[in-house]
Amino acid sequence: MMNKSFYAVIMAGGGGTRLWPLSRSARPKQMLKLGSERTLFQQAVDRLYGLVPPERILVVTGFEMAGDLKRDCPEIPPENFLVEPAPKGTAAVVGMAAAYLYPKDRQAVMAILTADHVIQDVAYFQKILQAADEAARMGYLVTLGIHPTHPSTGYGYIQRGQALAEINQQTIYRVVRFKEKPDADTARRMLESGDHDWNSGMFFWQVEQIRQEIAEQLPELYQVMLKIENAGFNNKEAWLPQWMKLKSETIDYGIMEHARDVVVIPAAGLGWNDVGSWDSLFEVLDRDENGNIRLASEWVAFDTYRTLVLCEDDQRLIATIGVENLIIVDSGNVLLVCHKDKAQSVRKIVQNLKQSGKENYL
Repeated sequence: MMNKSFYAVIMAGGGGTRLWPLSRSARPKQMLKLGSERTLFQQAVDRLYGLVPPERILVVTGFEMAGDLKRDCPEIPPENFLVEPAPKGTAAVVGMAAAYLYPKDRQAVMAILTADHVIQDVAYFQKILQAADEAARMGYLVTLGIHPTHPSTGYGYIQRGQALAEINQQTIYRVVRFKEKPDADTARRMLESGDHDWNSGMFFWQVEQIRQEIAEQLPELYQVMLKIENAGFNNKEAWLPQWMKLKSETIDYGIMEHARDVVVIPAAGLGWNDVGSWDSLFEVLDRDENGNIRLASEWVAFDTYRTLVLCEDDQRLIATIGVENLIIVDSGNVLLVCHKDKAQSVRKIVQNLKQSGKENYL
């Protein structure tokens, strides 16, 4: 069990288009099961079992998703679901959670976690949480880096500097810089350098320390936080007008790029994936002898290789002959057929549908 002042904050917002057409605005990625009996959100909560009790788990989400998430994890107290009036980026998520926690426990350490990632080695993840908690109590702002397996252009990167300490058998490194999603050549160079990790989007810090950083770097957000702390989170009339005026900002570039005492814990072998596109499922789901992934009750395949088939209708048959490297998703009123190498381009279809006013497909 973690220190009684350790709190897990699970970010569970999002618009639901990263795995379209299965993921949509009414059913975003964190509500999907993707080959498991548990949704990604439920799995995020499950990873904390035995380490963080439900009463110290906070969930920041949108109004349209809060009810479903509460039903998914009824063990988390209802008041621990913090509903954003409008999405304003991950910096605002952190600020809201910090303002909620600060009056309750000024010694709190916050773990900022994600609701829509896959982590296969849960025991190792819990070990890292313990190391990150200790590093945060030493005065560091801690980020979790993922050992890169290929030169991805879809992730941000963190450059490691000097090794500062070893905690719970985890080495803590000073962060030299954060790098936004790079082009292919830059990604290859960073991978070859051996001193870069993928940015997981998970962070750990003392609530007092992140308040100070926000006060210095995002003063408009800090003023909203003061309103929440003084008036109470549920008294939205006191802080809603200022919240709506906030500019959307990420915690990475709004705070971490220029913060003091930022460190990274590299996590090799964690089995992490943000399943941000259909092709990423080939890294986390079981494949048959031909490299195929079956997420359909009825699928007949001949000469089919390295193909993913998903169908939500148990009575609908999918048949494939002589194909390879395809993504086939039959969901509701949409059928997607996509070459595996073009999976990142699904967002172009989503953008086109938005521009065309075809919201019924989103």
